[in-house]
Amino acid sequence: MEPKISVIVPVYRVEAYVERCLASLAAQTWSHMEVIMIDDGSPDGSGRICDGWAARDKRFQVVHLPENRGLSAARNEGVSRASGEYIAFVDSDDYVEPELLKTLYRALTEGRADISACGDVGLGLRTGPAQVLSPEEAARCLARRTHFLWTVWGKLFPAELVKDIPFDGQAFCCEDLLFFYQILQRAGRIAYVPDPLYHYVYREGSLVNNGVTSKRCTVLSVLDGICEDAAACFPEGEACFRQVALDTAARLAMQAVESGAEGGLEDCLGRFRADTRRHFRWRAWGLCPDLKSGAAELALLAGVPAFKGLAAAYRLVKRLRQKVRG
Repeated sequence: MEPKISVIVPVYRVEAYVERCLASLAAQTWSHMEVIMIDDGSPDGSGRICDGWAARDKRFQVVHLPENRGLSAARNEGVSRASGEYIAFVDSDDYVEPELLKTLYRALTEGRADISACGDVGLGLRTGPAQVLSPEEAARCLARRTHFLWTVWGKLFPAELVKDIPFDGQAFCCEDLLFFYQILQRAGRIAYVPDPLYHYVYREGSLVNNGVTSKRCTVLSVLDGICEDAAACFPEGEACFRQVALDTAARLAMQAVESGAEGGLEDCLGRFRADTRRHFRWRAWGLCPDLKSGAAELALLAGVPAFKGLAAAYRLVKRLRQKVRG
């Protein structure tokens, strides 16, 4: 008898995408599942599309929240209603391959793991062989941006573990990171399979693709708390999470230079520089995912003028490459 898997799908302003998402879940080769759609006060037609699926497929159920409460609250609502032994999360603007749930469950059970993760299409991460990782090895993957990230989608979790770790409603960006950090502290083994079964869709207007804003910068506070906690409670992963903090500050700084930032460029770069100096350790820097990232982190450590100079040089090289290709 297949164990039941609950799939949580938060829905907000995705009228053009949610039909494809739900159709991909209906096509799953894992038959014993429930799909819990949380309409988070969406002002468009997304809720009506969810109603249609709930009416014609008994595996689908929809909950309409009276007002927009945010991604974390929507996920928590779905988790509270989940009746499955395992839980998976799918974002409503993405879609998945039919073998997603079956492959994740097989990887988890065959690897005698607590969590399983698969490859994805859309983030451009380097893949690796199927393997079972310790929490420390999984943290190193996050630092080096290899195999998988801290996103909750593309993974399978035991329901009892997820229900014990609610998403933080105060983290408006990268709430997945805080959740996954807490999961790693309780997990013994993480099974990874490289199969690209989850399709991440880059969408203009989504929070992470909408410039450097105060909401996006809440990730820095989240990382401050994680690094402080890791120093005391997860020392084997501390350097990994400090590298995540360095990489995040550098990426946000580059985006601020390229497209501007809420609150002014100089103030933002000053904050990113302060974060870099707070978390910089040579051991953490040694985990940087590539030469470009390492150079950006060192430039930001040196100061705002050095970083702006590096960013200008990078833009020049980028334009020259585009001209050559054209």
